[in-house]
Amino acid sequence: MISTNGLIDFHCHLDLYPDHAAAVRQAEAAGVFTLAVTTTPKAWARNHELTRDTRHVRAALGLHPQLVSSRADEIALWETLLPQTRYVGEVGLDAGPRFYKSLDLQKDIFARVLRACTKAGGKIITVHSVRAAKAVLDHVEEHLQQRTNRVVLHWFTGSKSEAARALDMGCYFSINGTMLHSEKASALVRTLPVERMLTETDGPFTEIAGRPSRPVDVAGTVQSLAELLGLPPTTLASAMRDNLRRVRHETDLREGN
Repeated sequence: MISTNGLIDFHCHLDLYPDHAAAVRQAEAAGVFTLAVTTTPKAWARNHELTRDTRHVRAALGLHPQLVSSRADEIALWETLLPQTRYVGEVGLDAGPRFYKSLDLQKDIFARVLRACTKAGGKIITVHSVRAAKAVLDHVEEHLQQRTNRVVLHWFTGSKSEAARALDMGCYFSINGTMLHSEKASALVRTLPVERMLTETDGPFTEIAGRPSRPVDVAGTVQSLAELLGLPPTTLASAMRDNLRRVRHETDLREGN
């Protein structure tokens, strides 16, 4: 297994582990760049507090689509907090059976998120799109100015044609090991250019060896993804670092982009 130092977990819910502070410390000690996504803006303060002085862990400001039915009124707080972070997530749409009833409200909230990111600029946005890839891409196309913002499609389950559309729009994709257990998902991943990929765990919602995945487990994702693509794991890990640097550059307002 390759070293965890310098690996990337671009989507992990550190605040949902039993010991939030310990989860942050472990990711930091392992040298894994970890994007600690949040599900509500009320979770921002603690996530920001625990990560603001770390080298490797960053907090993202989220309003999860699965919680919109009960937390839509927090969008005003989300908008107020947005200037404090470069990273946004988890946001997006979920048209699965459990959440379909709130889809119209989800669309309203997601549009506000994207318009706020357009106004602010310089945001990297990790996006949920369960059974809603077309709607997500439609929203991004309509409401997000991508000149200094970038979308990273987390655990993408859309079609190959939707993935191709997303690539044309400048989107990136974050991939976890559980995705690669599916032949359909693996076939889609093979169609993606390596330079548009990032790795993730989506812990604790994925498992390894019967326990919730942690950022250090992204080493296994790198190994599996490298095997799928026919690349040495160290080459893939280096490509992921290059991709993260590119996303940051593309959203760096100081560069005048």
